[in-house]
Amino acid sequence: MTVLSGYTPDELNEALPVLLGREIPSYRGRQITEWLARGVSSFDGMKNLPRSFREELALCSAVYSTGGQEVLEAADGTVKLVIRLHDGEKIEAVLLKDRAGRKTACLSTQAGCPMACVFCKTGKLGCKRNLLAAEIVEQFLRLKTQDNGLSNIVVMGMGEPLLNLGALRKAIAVIEHPRGLNFSRRRITLSSCGIIDGIDDLARSGPLLELAVSITSADSELRSRLMPVNITNPLDKLKKALLEYQKTMKRRVTLEAVLLRGVNTRVKDASALAAFARGLEAVVNLIPWNPVPGLLFEGKELEEPPDDEVRRFALDLEERGLKITLRHRRGRGVSGACGQLGSPE
Repeated sequence: MTVLSGYTPDELNEALPVLLGREIPSYRGRQITEWLARGVSSFDGMKNLPRSFREELALCSAVYSTGGQEVLEAADGTVKLVIRLHDGEKIEAVLLKDRAGRKTACLSTQAGCPMACVFCKTGKLGCKRNLLAAEIVEQFLRLKTQDNGLSNIVVMGMGEPLLNLGALRKAIAVIEHPRGLNFSRRRITLSSCGIIDGIDDLARSGPLLELAVSITSADSELRSRLMPVNITNPLDKLKKALLEYQKTMKRRVTLEAVLLRGVNTRVKDASALAAFARGLEAVVNLIPWNPVPGLLFEGKELEEPPDDEVRRFALDLEERGLKITLRHRRGRGVSGACGQLGSPE
């Protein structure tokens, strides 16, 4: 079945005549995407389409590809959706509300994740498969029905976005289309663990997004133990890729550091991170680790850093001239915080 949620209005106008075997008015694609933007997920709800046309579409296409969803709500306003895919796999998408009132959709790009970062629950699942563009778009649409006031998108959910860049590009084209969802790509942030080929691809071919890169440690030996991606995408080459990205895109990057108690918050860790950031137009986002039972580092359970350890590390970085932001802990009540996504099998 052709899934309409993954098409822009222009693409629908090209696809529907082929699908139906006849010409259609040029405004039909726009009408369908307008209904999608309103949260309508069935042809029956598209009231300005002729009944016969809706029935015809239902025989050969579907509005959504994803199936049912479970809605989990936390006391801090976080909403997590557990969404079942057509093949039975599950993904999670999160609606985050910060203290300033901003409402952010956190989207996934893969079912599971192949990167195996030791501090991330999703990485323990392995990667089942890449998501289709429609499956990425539908996360946004489903979150939009929970709250129509979404102000930002972060592609920071399950999976490594730069390993599914083709589908993500297509999904963003749908989300930002002016006659569709009309969401500005300048309010979209992509978070990667540091796939150099993907960063180079972004610099060459876009789209122009806010880019965040998970560093966690700028000590190469420690980073390789925490994040196996560092073995094939080492820090020196990653920095060169980020410098080239900034030269091409003219945008600041965010360096993300998940803080683990007693592991990567020492004075030498601050020194290494400051050295890596030197020459980059960057802000460092500190993320105190969100607890996930059973995650080990070299035989010991990971621990959340106490507030004084976080403050001391942040102050050290600031004294070295770095711009710092601190991620507030939100979504833990539904295991929807950074590093906590991934329902057990």
